[in-house]
Amino acid sequence: MELEAMKALAMALVVGVGMLGPGIGIGILVSRALEAIGRNPEAASTITTTMFIGIVFTEALALFALVVGFIIKFT
Repeated sequence: MELEAMKALAMALVVGVGMLGPGIGIGILVSRALEAIGRNPEAASTITTTMFIGIVFTEALALFALVVGFIIKFT
């Protein structure tokens, strides 16, 4: 197998696996936030703010996986 093909495959695997965790995490986070808002609608603004902060931190992990994938591809 050629080096460029191996790099492309490695990038695909790193990014694909690296996106699984944050994707599942964001799904769980949003579903629990919506459940909490359904139980206590008065706290919706606080829950929404906290949910978005959690989404940002979780999405940062996906961006790290993307950066590692690009490092593998282009070095």
